[in-house]
Amino acid sequence: MHMRDVFKRQKTTFSFEFFPPKSEKGAESLFRTIAELEKLEPTFVSVTSGAGGSTRALTSELVARIRKETTLSPMPHLTCVCQKADEIEEILEDYCSQGIGNILALRGDPPAGKPGHRHEDDDYRYAAQLVAAIKRFNERGKHPNGKGFGIGVAGFPAGHPATPNRLTEMDHLRAKVDAGADFVITQLFFDNHTFLDYRDRCRHVGIDVPIIAGIMPVTSLAGMRRMAELALGTTFPAKMLRALDRTNGDDEAVRRVGVHWATQQCAELLDAGVDGIHFYTLNNSTATRDIYASLGVNTSSQLAS
Repeated sequence: MHMRDVFKRQKTTFSFEFFPPKSEKGAESLFRTIAELEKLEPTFVSVTSGAGGSTRALTSELVARIRKETTLSPMPHLTCVCQKADEIEEILEDYCSQGIGNILALRGDPPAGKPGHRHEDDDYRYAAQLVAAIKRFNERGKHPNGKGFGIGVAGFPAGHPATPNRLTEMDHLRAKVDAGADFVITQLFFDNHTFLDYRDRCRHVGIDVPIIAGIMPVTSLAGMRRMAELALGTTFPAKMLRALDRTNGDDEAVRRVGVHWATQQCAELLDAGVDGIHFYTLNNSTATRDIYASLGVNTSSQLAS
């Protein structure tokens, strides 16, 4: 279902993100996770794409398997770094033939093997240009749903590391929406004030598409350090850090603190009328299932009246 239609019928979306495993063992482990999360009836699940399109085939295979073997609605990530326009067109044709309804359009990062890559050499230098390309594809009327792909883009409540000017950053998001984006999924954050202020700033400049909040519970101290590297600019509130310090590094205690914090975040966001919550699962279901249980989420109750 096109995301515009989803938001008409569902007042709050709940969704999960997976990444394509690189081994058969990893794939089977992921599908055990998917089977557990499928019971929660998420609105959609997103599937990441590696830097520079490096997992293009794996992403496509995982999307196809989810669509074929589950009741879930997969949303592939599509990046434009290091990819030519005709390659993007080929990917869109493939997803169109599978009946995929929505795509998350991202600029992405170059692979580690191309440290000197120049964005200027790409056919699409920015995510807004990729969004426009998908929009042009939609206008050719090839998609079986008659509407084309729903197009999502990324948002950065704590700021994008490549754009320290926060006013310019908002201009970039506005450009993506003006090019045809239907909704925004944000980078992870741990301070709800950061997200709520970001949402207000979006509305202030006329960005009125749904904004889905990205949540990743801390489940280990090592994982938190990785989050700090991957999501530069993310703030770790002092209150959360003090709670984690009290665990003295005990793994299970750290996990409980992280899940409790994320649960409180989700409850506050729901009270604030968030359009949706997107869980970065790291291909593991346990923390997400615990949060759902604590929140008492019933997806059928989220249908718009």
